[in-house]
Amino acid sequence: MENNTSLQQQLLEAGVHFGHLKKKWNPKMLPYIFAEKKGIHIIDLNKTVEGLQEAAAALKSIAKSGKKIMFVATKKQAKEIVADAARNINMPFVTERWLGGMLTNFSTIRKSVKKMQSIEKMLQDGTFDNITKKERLTLSRDKEKMEKVLGGIAQLARVPAALFMVDISHEHIALAEAKRLGISTFGMVDTNSDPTKVDFAIPANDDATKSIAIITSYICAAIAEGLSERATEKSEEVEEEEEADDKARKFEVEGGEDRERGRKPGAQGGRGPGGPGGANRGGGRGPGGQGGANRGGGANRGGGAAGGQRRPSGAGSQGPRKPGGGR
Repeated sequence: MENNTSLQQQLLEAGVHFGHLKKKWNPKMLPYIFAEKKGIHIIDLNKTVEGLQEAAAALKSIAKSGKKIMFVATKKQAKEIVADAARNINMPFVTERWLGGMLTNFSTIRKSVKKMQSIEKMLQDGTFDNITKKERLTLSRDKEKMEKVLGGIAQLARVPAALFMVDISHEHIALAEAKRLGISTFGMVDTNSDPTKVDFAIPANDDATKSIAIITSYICAAIAEGLSERATEKSEEVEEEEEADDKARKFEVEGGEDRERGRKPGAQGGRGPGGPGGANRGGGRGPGGQGGANRGGGANRGGGAAGGQRRPSGAGSQGPRKPGGGR
């Protein structure tokens, strides 16, 4: 509660609560308006704190998942503030001019970015020394123009996951493209704007530099926190993988040692020839061998029940065989 009170106090000092003239208001902003004073609408700072915290939590989770958030602020009083804040957290930004199709025709925009990067490479590797002065001048001018408009999205490899806009009425083209692609939208909404056009509306004064600075810094702090948590989780995952690899290597080494011990001669009992009893195959082969499960014992093929000698083949009830083949 104290944090909310201190945040409200900071917002009040920055002039976040000042809206537009009553005659310029949007009726859909009625839930966010606290009162009217001297023909000017006053924004409810309780609603501002709620919207700001909700948007910050959503942007933090997006940043934690590793996705990019694009900052859009082409208003004169917001350009430098937003550009510096986005650079600090390494996020893409557009502060000069929104090119039509920057999101819906992103592949073409990427071609322009690659062209700008190829010119920069030519400057670094000395290729410019081999071309004429006129060509060098033309390429330098093209690079400056592209860097001014596309410099903030040079490292953006794919369409961002979210858009943060300072004035949604001023950035209506960017808002329309984001809606068409299903990108999450966050924006500072003044009393002359429609808050239903964005997914996360932050009711605030979008004209004063102090108001823009405090809202943007709060949002960037939440994004930076999400990025730091992501880095911490990654480092923990790497440590866990290393521990698992170490355990696997240790297990393999111990298993190899056990196999080596098993291969040594004499490691298993009862294998030698002539061993006594039990399941020994070598012992008691002769007549009258020892008992047990020994193949030469009581079940000996050559012995009787008491282990005696083999009887003659003709022995039995038939009697001795007569000479000349008679029985």
